[in-house]
Amino acid sequence: MPRPREASPLLSLPGAVPAEAPDEGVAAHYGDLFREQRTLADGRGFVDLSHRGVVAVSGPERLSWLHLLLTQHVTDLAPGHATEALILSANGHIEHALYLVDDGETTWLHTEPGDEEALIAYLESMKFFYRVEVADRTDDHAVVHLPAGSIAEAPKDAVVRETPHGRDVFLPRADLEAFASANGPAVGTLALEALRVEAHRPRLGRETDHRTIPHELGWLGTAVHLQKGCYRGQETVARVHNLGKPPRRLVFLHLDGSEVHLPPHGAPVRLAADGAEGRQLGFVTTSARHHELGPIALALVKRNVPVDAPLLVESTAAAQEVVVEP
Repeated sequence: MPRPREASPLLSLPGAVPAEAPDEGVAAHYGDLFREQRTLADGRGFVDLSHRGVVAVSGPERLSWLHLLLTQHVTDLAPGHATEALILSANGHIEHALYLVDDGETTWLHTEPGDEEALIAYLESMKFFYRVEVADRTDDHAVVHLPAGSIAEAPKDAVVRETPHGRDVFLPRADLEAFASANGPAVGTLALEALRVEAHRPRLGRETDHRTIPHELGWLGTAVHLQKGCYRGQETVARVHNLGKPPRRLVFLHLDGSEVHLPPHGAPVRLAADGAEGRQLGFVTTSARHHELGPIALALVKRNVPVDAPLLVESTAAAQEVVVEP
């Protein structure tokens, strides 16, 4: 079991409502979900992600060593250049998702809450004779997210991971409250999740289960380098890529807005023509209420589900958009 973590001090901010799994320890929202989404979309505010795991890999051989373990090409990762990568099982199933940046001396990465312990255990088991050091920095460093377009300045001693979706800032945990005071308003994780669903971006533990492979989620485009050398699970990646037939595919769903209920993670997906008693063809991975699109979701369905077929999520009608081509 992952060790318990202290709740964020930002939960003491006015209106803060604690998030539920998998984001316990930070705020789900601060009183107005749609306003918070619009704040992020406008390039303002920040999201407290201090519940995420932080791992630092140092040593002169860190990048060449990580290159052997990850799905991504990182041998020549330039300082300040952000990337993301996966660690796969021998059968090619996704075990860890990492969000990396190197500062010239250390590679910093953040992971799903509680995943850092299993990740570090795996990395330590693979050190052998390489000159690398792996450290859990979760207790002394926190991650905050600044949206794309934000003009907020990161603290001088922070490490910044900049992507098209915004900046992830690794800063000393002791500076979290001062950062919040200087860069508010604070925005909860539910707003960030709604924008993630809108952007069709997968998340470990939400869009994945024990048998998910990268091709099913569109992670080949951002987290897998198809021309790099050998790594664990590469045979599955190459075989499925060459055949072009992953068993499932990620879809984006527009849900019937007349329904008050949002389908939970794992809610069954069926063909609308078959009704609520029809054969299950997939399941909802993440659902959200979007400030412009209304209720939306990501779902994982069988590859052969027709791309234009109306779907049914529990008793809610859903129209699908293709994320991963069948």
